[in-house]
Amino acid sequence: MTPARQPARQIEVAGQQVSVEAGSTCADVLKQALSGKQFKNAVLARCGETQLDLSAPVPADCTELVPVPADSPEGLVVIRHSTAHLMAEAVKKLFPTAKVTIGPSVENGFYYDFDFERPFTPEDLEAIEAEMVRSVGADKPFSCEVVTSAVARERFASQGETYKVELIDDLGVPTVSIYTQGNFSDLCRGPHVPRTGLLKAFKLTTVAGAYWRGDEKNPQLQRIYGTAWANPKDLKQYLDRLEEAKKRDHRKLGVALDLFSFHEDVGGGMVLWHPNGALVRAILEDFERKEHLKRGYKFVQGPLILKRELWEKSGHYDNYRENMYFTEIDEQAYGIKPMNCLSHMLIYKNKLKSYRDLPQRYFELGVVHRHEKSGVLHGLLRVRSFTQDDAHILCRPDQLREEIIGVIRFVRDIMDIFGFNFTAEISTRPEKSIGSDEDWERATDALKDALDHMGMPYEINAGDGAFYGPKIDIKIKDALDRSWQCATVQCDFTLPERFDLSYIGEDGSRHRPVMLHRVILGSIERFMGVLIEHFSGAFPVWLAPVQARILTVTDAQNPHAGKVLRFLQEQGIRAEADLRNEKLGYKVREAQLERIPFMFIVGDKEVEADSVNVRVRAGADVGLVPLSEAARIVREAAQEPFKRGGMSYSFS
Repeated sequence: MTPARQPARQIEVAGQQVSVEAGSTCADVLKQALSGKQFKNAVLARCGETQLDLSAPVPADCTELVPVPADSPEGLVVIRHSTAHLMAEAVKKLFPTAKVTIGPSVENGFYYDFDFERPFTPEDLEAIEAEMVRSVGADKPFSCEVVTSAVARERFASQGETYKVELIDDLGVPTVSIYTQGNFSDLCRGPHVPRTGLLKAFKLTTVAGAYWRGDEKNPQLQRIYGTAWANPKDLKQYLDRLEEAKKRDHRKLGVALDLFSFHEDVGGGMVLWHPNGALVRAILEDFERKEHLKRGYKFVQGPLILKRELWEKSGHYDNYRENMYFTEIDEQAYGIKPMNCLSHMLIYKNKLKSYRDLPQRYFELGVVHRHEKSGVLHGLLRVRSFTQDDAHILCRPDQLREEIIGVIRFVRDIMDIFGFNFTAEISTRPEKSIGSDEDWERATDALKDALDHMGMPYEINAGDGAFYGPKIDIKIKDALDRSWQCATVQCDFTLPERFDLSYIGEDGSRHRPVMLHRVILGSIERFMGVLIEHFSGAFPVWLAPVQARILTVTDAQNPHAGKVLRFLQEQGIRAEADLRNEKLGYKVREAQLERIPFMFIVGDKEVEADSVNVRVRAGADVGLVPLSEAARIVREAAQEPFKRGGMSYSFS
């Protein structure tokens, strides 16, 4: 007897109820509810939190199927991961002896690591990209099969793909999924786009070295990076941003503007600050000191090295020592500090505190050293010696929320001045950590509570907290829409316990304070690098090392130029005079290339009128103005960012 046909069930798609027959794929169901354009733009489907290939059957327990468009953040991840597979297929076709490892999506793109006997050349990248284009034209389907780990292991072993065999062995699961397009198969969880023909907007960008699994003891691989987008227009916009980023590269501008340098004789990751760069730093640091004083912070300073026993007590030695440098004095081991918290706790502990004394906010522009591998050093953005605008707040548990809110407001005020928007994420307990589950939960809840109270959205970054506590990481967006992590606030119940910090409560007994570790700009070096690229070297007037340059037309105006220079300097304006016997046009172009905010031109007419002709770096001419008016123009421009941020600031 023929079994009765199962009745179709109903699920929701894009606000409509759609019939699902037995064996229907996600594509079958989406096609019923979406317009032709919407359906073509969908690259996968989602049921709850589960992502599904469009070719996958609709799960029996699915009540709502959500289409994921190509240009959504979720869709772009799938496009980029699929393009990584497309690239690996091309590499294997052109270079059959290359072994494949892993190929994830990353922000704005993807990469794939290969073990190959020689370095890939720019010509190789062109050939790989051309082969990828041919695969797109062939419009090959991505198919998924689930096999036993034993079968998968045997298959990849027969192909000589030893890295895939290692991954299967490490997974230790009974079954794995394998995705195939054309003649290329890869161990992968998926999902992927339905067909290679959807991958029409990509570009291979660079080749870099990488160790297998990030361990320098393992074989060195070659990592090919690329970018992929939902459409050619978005790809072009991104590539244009990359070109602009090259122009703004702080390493090039650092040389052009004579800000800083690196020397092999000094060592990698150690910055030499030139007069202009050191002056910008000094202005920035002076600004920070004043802003901290306004908010009730006290200045402290600790030594550069501390005994190893202290680092053992804090947990840094067990959890962070691979990032530290050590030395020995009088047969005693010392650790060069990678952070400032230990000294600040000892300062707190030096004198017994009452509940009325809290919070204690200690601030230090502390020089720290961290051991970074040479391969990750990158100008000012990744160095080994740097200065942190580090503070530690020790407070009562009932003060915790307000103190966290105070830090976030501090960040907001400062980032407004620089024109940065920012987002927040909470990083939770990592695998390598100290402290009780209860303390970690209390600390994480405190961070969430503060952000919720402020109505500030945040994402969870699981497992990326500090080893002693969870943290809020603030990510700023620069002029090119790139994200940078700068400010952070970390909530710590553990180190106060380890260092037996206490205060006398209202009840006359000892209580344990909570400690917040926080930075506003973070590493001064890193923030300087971000600022240089954000402003393309054209610092705002308040921060520019030279705010005004006096340019003479001929030597006859030198005496008047000297008078103008003295007047401006007396007004607190950072000025200099270019008295060289060069053509005025040459001097103007040089000042513009050096991003000088104002040029004060002095010719015979200006000498006669006891004035200057004001020109701004963007090219506009203000015209002939008296000296007092010229000084006012500079001062007003210097105050502009502070007015925008609703603040006032004195440069005296």
